[in-house]
Amino acid sequence: AMQVHHNGTIDSHLARQTGGRGLVLAWPLLFASGLAVLGFLPVVTRNPHLLWSIWGAAAFVGTWNVLLLAKSLTRKRRLTVEVGLRKQHYVQACAQVSIFLYWGWHWREVYDSGYLLAAQLLFAYAVDMLLAFSRRDTYTLGFSPVPVIFSINLFLWFKADWFYLQFLLIAVGFAVKDFIRWNVGGRSVHIFNPSSFPLGLFSLVLLLTGTSSITWAYEIANTLNYPPQIYLFIFLVSLPGQLLFGVATMTMSAGVTMYLFGLFYFALTGTYYFFDSYIPIAVFLGMHLLFNDPSTSPRTELGRIMFGVLYALSVVAIYAVLDRAAVLTVYDKLLAVPIMNLMIQAIDRVARAKVLRRFNPAGIAKSLTGPRRNLAYIGVWTTVFIAISTAQGVGDSHRGEWVPFWQQACAEGRPYGCRNLGTLVSNYCRSGSGWACNEFGILLNPRQQPQFAARAFRDACDFGFDPGCANLESGTSNTFRRASPGIADYPIILQGAKGPIRNLTPLELYARACVQGFSDGCQKAKSAIGTEPPS
Repeated sequence: AMQVHHNGTIDSHLARQTGGRGLVLAWPLLFASGLAVLGFLPVVTRNPHLLWSIWGAAAFVGTWNVLLLAKSLTRKRRLTVEVGLRKQHYVQACAQVSIFLYWGWHWREVYDSGYLLAAQLLFAYAVDMLLAFSRRDTYTLGFSPVPVIFSINLFLWFKADWFYLQFLLIAVGFAVKDFIRWNVGGRSVHIFNPSSFPLGLFSLVLLLTGTSSITWAYEIANTLNYPPQIYLFIFLVSLPGQLLFGVATMTMSAGVTMYLFGLFYFALTGTYYFFDSYIPIAVFLGMHLLFNDPSTSPRTELGRIMFGVLYALSVVAIYAVLDRAAVLTVYDKLLAVPIMNLMIQAIDRVARAKVLRRFNPAGIAKSLTGPRRNLAYIGVWTTVFIAISTAQGVGDSHRGEWVPFWQQACAEGRPYGCRNLGTLVSNYCRSGSGWACNEFGILLNPRQQPQFAARAFRDACDFGFDPGCANLESGTSNTFRRASPGIADYPIILQGAKGPIRNLTPLELYARACVQGFSDGCQKAKSAIGTEPPS
């Protein structure tokens, strides 16, 4: 029987044969069964590694369930399930779902992997419930596992052949949440964000083992920029959570700190620190939906501002370390969060120090409390965001994505100018641009790296770019042939961070090339306009 109380909780009771445990422990068995059923999907059965990952996870949960049932019967425990729907969970989940839907429309791998997201949710609910019943008699059923899984998948997935590691990542996150706790204000709370801790831990392991290729980490960080106006979209969908939970100060301080650092770096060097943006899109996402979990953040207003500043500076520092080590830099927004979670009580103590009282925003407009105060901070953050967007600090157009900017930076010897130019043209070469392959070969210099340069020139020649053929034949000569990009090159080399360009007319391509700084594009755009009949 199920008894519903006035406060919305539900208790489950059965006859003596199950001692009140069978119906309750049927929940994780139901989740395990749903997980096992996913193994019969054709897309899963075609990949034995993925099939056994899913069935292995289901078997793990099922075995744990049986052992727990036997133990509870022996000890005659009375297990209960309470229904508790917390805004903190379902509001964040709604924002995350919105991003998945918008992102997936422009990168279909997200939609194609929907069944894997479902598998993770089933596994997460089962593990969360079994962990609870292994340690206590009550489990609160709600949406709490949902934002954890969505948050993880906004930053890191393992590829199908290695998907068992995704289940391990999830299990680690929930185990850390349940076992590693401390006392805050007389309450026992988890220290680490259950998504950020496993993300940070697994990122570190992937870096140390050089195995990032078994994940979609690089593709995720880059394809997040594909949807138009994605910065604005993330900003808007995160506003309800910032209003309800008062985390706007963290997001705002992090965003402003990183933007100001980017301006300072550009003024000092003439180039961009993060290559193609002031605030990379994945970092911007982390500022809104990862590090600012109110449960694992400082409690004081000044402490939250300090927390945001520290997050931005930690991303800057970690990016520098990873870049210097010549490893994948996309983990920069993940590695520091667990360490920062450990610092929240120390940050609050510093924020309460007498010497900092004059800087504490809590002393401003004391009559504004609760949602009204949160709304005031959102108003300030909205104004700041609009100003940064207007200055092209965030948004769809940034000069760091344009080849001519880095050509000039390389020619003038600015820091990392030639290296970043090489990154751009090599990527566009792999995408099929003969012009980019030729430029990459010249940048490599046949006299210094003859094999790599020759390969680039050969690719340019194979793509039908005649100067590449000539440079390939000239060998190690210091004289290189160049030409302007062709109409087949522009859809590739103009795409920047927004993904492949489709359905643009030649005139539209030339106009975009002109805006980015290709002089040939300007000439051809003018010529095309001049030949059009008058309207």
